[in-house]
Amino acid sequence: MPPDCLPSPPAAAIVREVGLRDGLQSLPVVLPTAAKLEWIDAAYAAGQREIEVGSFVPARLLPQLADTGELIAHAKRLPGLSVSVLVPNLKGAERALSSGADLMLVPLSASHAHSVANLRKTPQEAVAMLREIRAARDAAGSPMLIEGGVGTAFGCTLQGAVRPDEVLRLLGELLDAGADRVSLADTVGYADPASVRRLFAQARRIAGDRLCCAHFHDTRGLGLANVLAALDTGVARFDACLAGIGGCPHAPGASGNVSTEDLVFMLESMGIGTGVDLDRLLALRETASRWLPDQPLHGALWRAGLPKTYSSRSPAA
Repeated sequence: MPPDCLPSPPAAAIVREVGLRDGLQSLPVVLPTAAKLEWIDAAYAAGQREIEVGSFVPARLLPQLADTGELIAHAKRLPGLSVSVLVPNLKGAERALSSGADLMLVPLSASHAHSVANLRKTPQEAVAMLREIRAARDAAGSPMLIEGGVGTAFGCTLQGAVRPDEVLRLLGELLDAGADRVSLADTVGYADPASVRRLFAQARRIAGDRLCCAHFHDTRGLGLANVLAALDTGVARFDACLAGIGGCPHAPGASGNVSTEDLVFMLESMGIGTGVDLDRLLALRETASRWLPDQPLHGALWRAGLPKTYSSRSPAA
């Protein structure tokens, strides 16, 4: 393709921090609430304006997320911050509606095996659940957004191959069931840039602008390459975890989300504004290394540092 035919990158992109939920849920330690509140404040001070703070799941299953309600209450005091939470069932959605969060992410696994392991529901049962959640949201008169997230969209460590037409079918059914918007996730790090470009382009034809976000893991080193491929299809919101922590407890080997600091650095270096101050973000990363001294932390920028030629294209918001 001639250079003048290449797609133009967006002027700005949003990096949604999901480390407090997707990152911490897979670690064998429980980070104290005080540290999580400090994390939220520091991420906000660095310019991040979308943070997924936790999930309403039974504390006996994920004690790492037991303080989600307290985190939402704190985060909602920060002006202009969009606070999201993952909800795996109707009871969790009801708690989310009472919490005052701005968005609930309702996950669905395109892999039947992962869906049953993770949600104890088949994919079709998860679609039906979202329909119930939409009815509960509307009955409550809540402005909270509902995002239907299709996980294991590129394959599954439990099931193996996941057919793209099945992913797209479920994506459309989530919209029909009442999702305000939808996203695609490479839960286990199986995606490559070509498959990302194909699937997101097809999903765009179904969902249009309601295809709102991409979620990649860097398990095999392709996380940022996959972000670039999704950018080519018009996606301008990406999930990421501070220090690249995280994974899915029900997806063996699915380690390492895309590192927030690496993603921000790449976007800003490309001239795509994120509103994030990298110096402040790296200071938060340093603090996280003290909070989680014995846990595996990732990220190339942390090891190498900012190049002397770097200058942010967009000041922190």
